[in-house]
Amino acid sequence: MPRNLDEKFSDRLDTAAKARAAMLEKAKARAEAARATAEERAKERQAIAAAREERQKARADEKARIAAEAEAARLAAEEQKRREEEELRLAAEAKKREEAEALVRLLAEQKAARDARYAARKERQKKGKR
Repeated sequence: MPRNLDEKFSDRLDTAAKARAAMLEKAKARAEAARATAEERAKERQAIAAAREERQKARADEKARIAAEAEAARLAAEEQKRREEEELRLAAEAKKREEAEALVRLLAEQKAARDARYAARKERQKKGKR
């Protein structure tokens, strides 16, 4: 079924050209809108990327701070342990010295007692000969 029987070929060409021009205009408008939103999206992506980098930097700084604190705590613990070991060593040396002195005193007392017994025995022997 023909659209309009009285429509001429040149009219149909003009109508088609107008339709193509309208479609082109519509496409250009869509492209312009897409370009404007693309710029906005690009700005948003840049802002998001900058925020992400800032968060990553903050996390890295926090990690470094925690690592430094852990290292400082480890060094302090090592220093404390070294001091305690030194105190234990000094206490052990002092105890060993005291034990040695006590042993020397005991041996001296034993020798004195032995000498006293020996002297008493000799004294008895002298009295017995007389």
